[in-house]
Amino acid sequence: MEVYSTENEQVDALRRFLIENGKALAIGVVIGIGALLGWRYWQNHQQAEMTGASQSYQQASEALTGGKADGVALAEKFIEKNANNYGVLAALQLAQHEVDQKNFAKAEQQLAWAQGQTKDENLKSLIDLRLARVQLQENKLDDALKTLDLIKATGWVAMAQDIRGDVLVKKGDVKGAREAYSKGLASDASQSLQGLLRMKLNNLSN
Repeated sequence: MEVYSTENEQVDALRRFLIENGKALAIGVVIGIGALLGWRYWQNHQQAEMTGASQSYQQASEALTGGKADGVALAEKFIEKNANNYGVLAALQLAQHEVDQKNFAKAEQQLAWAQGQTKDENLKSLIDLRLARVQLQENKLDDALKTLDLIKATGWVAMAQDIRGDVLVKKGDVKGAREAYSKGLASDASQSLQGLLRMKLNNLSN
């Protein structure tokens, strides 16, 4: 590295550097400013999109829960256009509506879609839990067990074991069902769920 003994030499060196590299520096500054403006535009665009999605979700949700004739159609249209957590929430709500109508195949379709649209572990566990319940209703017992295997979040263990026990009872596997209910009791289950699991265990003993 060159060492400059006077300020004049330093100024001359800087001048030469700017003459030789001024164009490149100018381009770099322009690119930098462009990138910053682009980033801010993208952030503002994303924020505007999420705000719009929130408002549209609320409208679709209210139409569905309010029993409006076009409620299902609005929810389906919203889900189709929103591959994000708002779309997932709408799919969960629509799936519950279909379950209430005993349309389990349609409910499974919505939950299967939602399954691949979120990376949030707790939301994913909730989707898997509901999907397993629907598969149990459809008598897709092996599919239900596979879905339950996907639930990894510790806060959902008790509920997953409760459903696993129900599936195994339906398969005629009393020993497996007893183990599942017992695991549910041993985990951090709520008081109401503990009572339900104990009742199911007692029924297996009769």
